[in-house]
Amino acid sequence: MSDLLYSEEEEALRAAVRDLLTDHCDTTSVLARAESDAPHDPALWKTLADGMGLAGLLIPEDRGGQGATHREAAVVLEELGRAVAPVPYLTSAVVATEALLACADGGDLLLDRLASGRVIGALAVGLHTAPGAAFAAVRADGGALHGELTGIADAAVADVLLVPADDGGLYAVTADAVTATPQTSLDLTRPLARVTLDAAQGRRVGDAEPAVRRALRAGAGLLASEQLGVAEWALTETVRYLKDRKQFNRPVGGFQALKHRLAQLWLEVVNLRAAARAAADALATGQDTDVSVTVAQAYAAPVAVRAAEEALQLHGGLGMTWEHPVHLRLKRAKADSIAYGTAGAHREALADLVDLRAP
Repeated sequence: MSDLLYSEEEEALRAAVRDLLTDHCDTTSVLARAESDAPHDPALWKTLADGMGLAGLLIPEDRGGQGATHREAAVVLEELGRAVAPVPYLTSAVVATEALLACADGGDLLLDRLASGRVIGALAVGLHTAPGAAFAAVRADGGALHGELTGIADAAVADVLLVPADDGGLYAVTADAVTATPQTSLDLTRPLARVTLDAAQGRRVGDAEPAVRRALRAGAGLLASEQLGVAEWALTETVRYLKDRKQFNRPVGGFQALKHRLAQLWLEVVNLRAAARAAADALATGQDTDVSVTVAQAYAAPVAVRAAEEALQLHGGLGMTWEHPVHLRLKRAKADSIAYGTAGAHREALADLVDLRAP
């Protein structure tokens, strides 16, 4: 059994990412960006990807990356979730990257560019798609691709889209060859788009089925770490607020009913950390990966949503104001709860995996 505790290197990585986000990703600027036509922060992405080399964590060194593991990527995602950072890390550095890693040698040139952060990639599969679910494919006709795909996360900022086609291939298509139309999304920091291909030219990089499966599994497993970051922020900030806020001349946090709610939430967040770490470690080692990922996702979404809802309620009238940072976390938690499969879908998948189906 692997050690699921954070190593010294992982804690050092966390400290570096948190310091950067504290300086360059404050809530006011994230809110302002979310309400504009350009919610992503390209300067922050450049610093994370180019300055710190985080975009290439999952890519082996001999293919242009850092040669780290999913454990390190999970730590980065915890911090990005905590700050609700508007960067395409999960979609490009995890999901698109994993899809290309499954494509033998067809995507090496593209992997090198993804690792440096010079190019942003996006897998053209709906964000709601669970790892084992069917996914839409476009029509391939003599090298040209035709069709429409919906719910594609971060398509608006992607330089290249990895598009599954009905001939079984996965094609790399440049963003200027497609039309990306924004779709309404609850989480404004991770915008969705409808991607239309009209005789778009693409380069086949591999087989779609194994690439999409691998990518979605990694996305689902590491999404739990992002959800952990959201939940930990909500718990920490709520405890801090209740220590300072006074009613009847005593801290609100001293009331037993609130202590019980916070204690329950703390237990759930601790359990979520264990599940998220187990999923990241399983992805890194290849042991019990499917089970660990489905367990993490079956548990993560309800906890992250509840933590954000509790934070909003326990901040009272202040939490209801639009300017309060809890809104960003609640929207991210709610949107994440249907990303890469709902908790219910993962419970069903888990029942099959461990042969414990409902009667």
